[in-house]
Amino acid sequence: MADTKYIFVTGGVVSSLGKGIIAASLGKLLQARGYSVTIQKFDPYINVDPGTLNPYEHGECYVTVDGHEADLDLGHYERFLNVPTTRANNVTTGRIYQSVIEKERKGDYLGKTVQVVPHITDEIKRNVKLLGSKNKFDFVITEIGGTVGDIESLPFIESMRQLKWELGKNCICVHLTYVPYIAAAKEYKTKPTQHSVKQLQELGIQPDILVLRTERRLSRDLLRKVALFCNVAEEAVVQSIDVPTIYEVPLVLQEQKMDETVLKKMGLEVGPTPEMKAWKEFLHRKAQATETVKIGIVGKYVELQDAYKSIDESLLQAAIYNDRTLELRMIHSEKLTEANVIEQLGDLDGIVIAPGFGQRGIEGKFTAIKYARENNKPCLGICLGMQCMVIEFARNVLGLEGANSTEMETNTPYKVIDLMEEQKNVTNMGGSMRLGAYDCVLKKGSKAYKAYKKENIQERHRHRFEFNSQYRDQFEAGGMLCTGENPETNLVEVVEMPALNWFVGVQFHPEYSSTVVSPNPLFVSFVKAAIDNKTN
Repeated sequence: MADTKYIFVTGGVVSSLGKGIIAASLGKLLQARGYSVTIQKFDPYINVDPGTLNPYEHGECYVTVDGHEADLDLGHYERFLNVPTTRANNVTTGRIYQSVIEKERKGDYLGKTVQVVPHITDEIKRNVKLLGSKNKFDFVITEIGGTVGDIESLPFIESMRQLKWELGKNCICVHLTYVPYIAAAKEYKTKPTQHSVKQLQELGIQPDILVLRTERRLSRDLLRKVALFCNVAEEAVVQSIDVPTIYEVPLVLQEQKMDETVLKKMGLEVGPTPEMKAWKEFLHRKAQATETVKIGIVGKYVELQDAYKSIDESLLQAAIYNDRTLELRMIHSEKLTEANVIEQLGDLDGIVIAPGFGQRGIEGKFTAIKYARENNKPCLGICLGMQCMVIEFARNVLGLEGANSTEMETNTPYKVIDLMEEQKNVTNMGGSMRLGAYDCVLKKGSKAYKAYKKENIQERHRHRFEFNSQYRDQFEAGGMLCTGENPETNLVEVVEMPALNWFVGVQFHPEYSSTVVSPNPLFVSFVKAAIDNKTN
């Protein structure tokens, strides 16, 4: 395809309608037709990236292969498209302004007054087009965060208006709105959608396709009414009905020929409808699963829906590929004690010790790990979860009383987890972590090796502190083996206890690389062990 095509996805009425899922689903449909597709997210907040944002503010912080801390929607993009994202796939207002200010300081604007138009909008447009031209994608789908009318998103909307003018048929806008059901009147109301579209039109943009988020199927007359009042072709009004799982959304959109509408509007040949065999097989296995596997996540952000989003989805995928329905229980580590641990964890088939930062809730994680270890219950520790496994083992098996991480206790007598040497003088929080994909060599015969079925793997990291290799011999003599390490630095990446059924801690984040058609093998292995534990 000669020219890259650009699709913008905007939202109206209310936030959290699922623009990311719509963008990912449309991308999946276009990808199924043989096109190369990528998706980027523009976030209107002024933070440079989500790396220093509290999960209470932002939910999960997703990490790309090149080490960029990004919006959690990038996780959806990867899970749907099975294509890695990079720094270029997530841009914030903070990054845009930072870049413009740096250029101004260097004199790139030749002393001119720097303004939102054209300087900020030009920088936004450069980021949009760079992703397509640099990597030669057929389609670049750009999701604009927030809701139309927000002050913060106005420069992005203006940039989109300019691009639609400049690119002509190579650029379209998909607008997602909400159609509420008023119970007292017993009818759906389209007025919020009409106002949302009007607001977009006032900013100079006519949406090409409307997606209506709704709880139940809308009538043909209602869709016709929306098309008439919003100046959108009738076939370009699509409804996104609530479905049991987000992975059904691509099929819902395909059924309404949304991908065909996009291709027609961009002057491309439609061709036959893709079968999407692998995708449908995944959903078929999900529908056919009758038995349940019960997994608990022990963490301090469990009350937040999106705090462990990638882990939740990885477990769901692994359960489906093991022909099971996932029953997920969130256990608050601050409230977990020796007194209630059996009540909280006793009926679980497997336990995940969640990642995180800081002291809060750490003792509850130690309690969960000790219970899993002593009762031979399958347990997966991720990042801080792996570090907690190391600390608990040091204290309760090796007898190193007071062992800890220097993140929690600087003067601990046994620094079994310590800060990386090269990071000890770094004060900028945004730059003090090991981020992105790193190589890891697995020991043959280990649980991790059996899961991945290969010696050399690559997984993504997001952490500051490491296993202190000075204690390695002591740990291995005591029964906790170091079965994965970085080939360049020899830093320990995987620990496990071969004497137990399945007890593995990983310093990396396997959840970032788990997708619908390619589930992460470590999660698949863990869930299988949990099923076997239940059977036995």
